[in-house]
Amino acid sequence: MTAPSPFESIAGQTLNSEQRAYLDGLFAGLKNRGLSFADVAPDASSNVSSAPTRDVESLIFEERVKFELHPLDAYPLLLEDALANRAPEKENIFRYKWNGLFYLAPHKEGYMARLRIPGGQLKTFQFREIAKVADELTTGYVQITTRANFQLRLIEPKDTPEFLRRIQSVGLHSRGSGADNIRNLTANPTAGIDPYELFDTMPLCHQMGQIILNNREFYDMPRKFNIAFDGGGLIGTVEDTNDIGVSAVNVIDGQPGIAAGIYFRIKLGGATGHKAFAHDLGVLVKPEQVLKVTADLVRVYVANGNRGDRKKARLKHLLETWSLEKYLAETEKLLGYQLLRSPLNEHGKSPFEAPETIPETPHSHVGVFAQKQKGLNYIGVAIPVGQITPKQMLRLADIADNYGSGEIRLTVWQNLIIPNIADSMVETVKKALVKLGFDWRQSNVRSGIIACTGNSYCKFASSNTKGHALQLSDYLDKRFNLDQPINIHLTGCPNSCAQHYMGDIGLLATKVKVSGETLEGYHIFVGGGFGKNQAVGRQVFNGLSVEDTKSTIAKMLSAFQKSRTPGETFQQFTTRHDLNALQTLFSETASV
Repeated sequence: MTAPSPFESIAGQTLNSEQRAYLDGLFAGLKNRGLSFADVAPDASSNVSSAPTRDVESLIFEERVKFELHPLDAYPLLLEDALANRAPEKENIFRYKWNGLFYLAPHKEGYMARLRIPGGQLKTFQFREIAKVADELTTGYVQITTRANFQLRLIEPKDTPEFLRRIQSVGLHSRGSGADNIRNLTANPTAGIDPYELFDTMPLCHQMGQIILNNREFYDMPRKFNIAFDGGGLIGTVEDTNDIGVSAVNVIDGQPGIAAGIYFRIKLGGATGHKAFAHDLGVLVKPEQVLKVTADLVRVYVANGNRGDRKKARLKHLLETWSLEKYLAETEKLLGYQLLRSPLNEHGKSPFEAPETIPETPHSHVGVFAQKQKGLNYIGVAIPVGQITPKQMLRLADIADNYGSGEIRLTVWQNLIIPNIADSMVETVKKALVKLGFDWRQSNVRSGIIACTGNSYCKFASSNTKGHALQLSDYLDKRFNLDQPINIHLTGCPNSCAQHYMGDIGLLATKVKVSGETLEGYHIFVGGGFGKNQAVGRQVFNGLSVEDTKSTIAKMLSAFQKSRTPGETFQQFTTRHDLNALQTLFSETASV
């Protein structure tokens, strides 16, 4: 005899004979296994809720907003605002960042949109659609960011649903590109084509992107989070400035218990806006383990990061109270196994790893370079401070289609690369780029200047960083013929989107008083670096007007040229002098 179904109707609809027979069979099977509805029914005598309780009143604003309505569930509210073409309420300004939309008021009435482009890799059909969307739904302002990404500006509320739809229609996303999420994933822009790389990290980057998109747990971080994959090669990803940096290494014979081959080292806690580079975790990770390990490293941060103080919420801050060993132990609990231990020595090296054999190449993100594929080349295109128009984008897509393989890659240096250009077409592409207003030639000054958005579109910035960067480029180019590359980073606020602490010269925007008038200006830092030249810049001058900043930098470069030792870089030159000596040296040098 079958067990009777406990239901006579569902959602007010009486069951028919076929539905009743199905349920009778289902519950008979459950009974045969010793189960009944009583086994899963709530205990009526219990007053304890199974759901965790939270004291909402004690939460800080951002955590309360996320608790009351998860930002990924706020899309219907976005549609309501779009229908009325109205500005979002304060809580929704924060929530809409989960769709990559940043309301710019009070600075501007409209949204900035940030995309998700894993590894900065784009097909030309995607590139074209972004250009058309920028032209038709925004002011036409497109910016390449320092995370190999695109930002588009001044989208009216009424256009946001169509903007998101069109971006998604070409296989791209903006979901989770801002606020308490994992930002755009970066990889080597020449992954798969660089003759000096150890491992093609682009597939890892794309697979990690899919893991993030399909796991809601990664959309409630304590704060922003950055991940970079570096497989070696001429153009790095500045992975040591990320919360998690994954770097390929070549392990040679000699390490007990570890076979020779390509592994990855993991670095944690980079945040150069907070003067912190990532620290090596002391392990080797097999390529097939990388995605799982990376995901579980993130999960440990999600569970343990500071949610009570936004200024102490980055992974770097957790590592100020936790040791790396504790973080690793918590990660291995999730993994269910131990990772291979391989600590670095006091010099940050491992005797079991082959040294890099990459040639010294000034500003390797600009220029013509042979690929590992015989007869093919990639060209790094200089995009001044990352600003590009829709018209230029469409023409670049034509170049990539006609002379390359229909692909364009963005870099963390605010420029782009066109890969797979045949030897016979290189000269043609060079001419086409120059005609378009760009350049393929590396400049020891221009190629190393990057700038954040600035106060033209960002409410946090104190100065027009992009405009000043272009002025500075022209000013210095007319006065110097440097034989050493130099990096100059301009950032508009302490958030340091342009990472001023890691530039040879870093400029942090501020307001200055000159003859009673408030003007835009900068603090000047020197001696920053990344990778094997890792260093945090030191502030050498305080609060100079824009004009004084330009002339002071000219004096700095002039003093460098006159007083350096043979072959010495600007970073090496500034590092061997204390700040008082540098100030004296720079001040005594005549204006150029």
